[in-house]
Amino acid sequence: MIDLVYPSGPVLLYPRPSVDYPGPLPLPKGEMLPIVEPSGLVYGKAPRDWCHSGAKPLHPVVHLHIIDRNSNIYLQKRSIVKDLYPGYWDVAVGGHVSFGETAEEALYREAEEELYLTAFNPVQLGTYVWESESEKELVLVYAYVGHPELTPNGLEVSKGRWYSLQELEDNIGKDRLTPNFEHEFSRYREKLLAML
Repeated sequence: MIDLVYPSGPVLLYPRPSVDYPGPLPLPKGEMLPIVEPSGLVYGKAPRDWCHSGAKPLHPVVHLHIIDRNSNIYLQKRSIVKDLYPGYWDVAVGGHVSFGETAEEALYREAEEELYLTAFNPVQLGTYVWESESEKELVLVYAYVGHPELTPNGLEVSKGRWYSLQELEDNIGKDRLTPNFEHEFSRYREKLLAML
């Protein structure tokens, strides 16, 4: 399993000057994300909006699957104001790692922001690279076994619910689940069930 490894000194700030970005760079605005190698080594940082602009620097995100002892999996319905896949069902918790955070710090922050979940013991299942039309992510996948009381934060998540394995399998390929979730669920399904 991997975590992020930050260098002891400063890192490069992106975007670097080029034909597309000539001259001195403006001060970055908004959330800064670490730019990483697939190994988790951090070598730069960049504003979130640039990371999603099609430039596709590899940046880390965390996902948390919540599964109960009856093999039910909790999913969140993405807010209708999300840029990507608004209104689709997705992994219980997901979000970007901010520059300077470890993956677990980001995981606990996102779980509290999205579901007010603070007391849980995550297990890392693995990592993979996910690339869409606008971005490229190093996804650090975690799971937690339990059936906690979850309260979706309406600013982050429109709602949430527990799905049986059969319901999930029936919805794959029906344009209801995010493509990333469908890929991830098929990839980690057996590891999730092995935790029970």
